Amino acid sequence: MNIARRLGDPPKSRGSGSMETCPDIFELSDGRFAVIGTEATVDLDPLLPPDAARADYERIVVIDRQTLVRAKRDIPDA
Repeated sequence: MNIARRLGDPPKSRGSGSMETCPDIFELSDGRFAVIGTEATVDLDPLLPPDAARADYERIVVIDRQTLVRAKRDIPDA
């Protein structure tokens, strides 16, 4: 598995000065996606709707709206 490409704009063009701790979205070579975000499992896990589930090895991460909106153009329809 490798990172195939970034979705959206790099952190620097979204206003990050340091580029050290910025949310990001990547498409992987196997078709899955990787997200760099703020870990929020403890806060959000109890708020998940009844039809949502999280495995013990999964984490809930948060990214800012701008990161996802600017990635929209690169997200495939299928």
